[in-house]
Amino acid sequence: LLLEYEAEQPQFPDVPESKRGSVSVEAGILQPLHMEQFYSDPAADTVIQQSLPIPEAAPVSEPPDPKTCSPREYLEYYIFPVLLPGMAELLHQAKKEKCFERKRTKFIACDFLTEWLYNKNPKRKDESFTEFFSIPFVTDWLKDHPRPPIPLSLLLSEEEASIVIQSFWRGYRVRCDSEVQELRQWQKQLREDKNIFKRVKEFWTKQEAK
Repeated sequence: LLLEYEAEQPQFPDVPESKRGSVSVEAGILQPLHMEQFYSDPAADTVIQQSLPIPEAAPVSEPPDPKTCSPREYLEYYIFPVLLPGMAELLHQAKKEKCFERKRTKFIACDFLTEWLYNKNPKRKDESFTEFFSIPFVTDWLKDHPRPPIPLSLLLSEEEASIVIQSFWRGYRVRCDSEVQELRQWQKQLREDKNIFKRVKEFWTKQEAK
């Protein structure tokens, strides 16, 4: 089996076995190239780019008429050049918000993309940045379709959430102390007694009024 496997492998005549990593095209001749040189030498990409033919740039054509062009042309000339950079910024922001690490976050992708596209509109080139909830059509929509409040667990940062959890845990440990439990029972009994005296007083006041 080993002999059959070696027979099926491509042969490299006159090339040492240690140099059979990869090759570069130079003047139409295959030349051996070390793998470590390919990864460590910063000029390796430049050498390969110079050795490969560079296609000539296509002439820039005028954008088609948006009212008469085909759907494909409209997408390529008017939609994708604006939408794709916004999608790239959306992915970067989603990574910052740790959307790829958690099931639930406060980040709403549609809101971010709406805000980004609105502020990048060429018609608003010289205007100041507008927050999502300050956009006119967003304000009008939310008047008729109010959103439920975002849960506090999604609004807190990791540091703020850790402080809340630690303070609750410390309070729980303190309340478990026997002396603290006794004090709490005394306060509870005192509140109940005061309420009873208040109710009895109100009862006799009503009786005397009759």
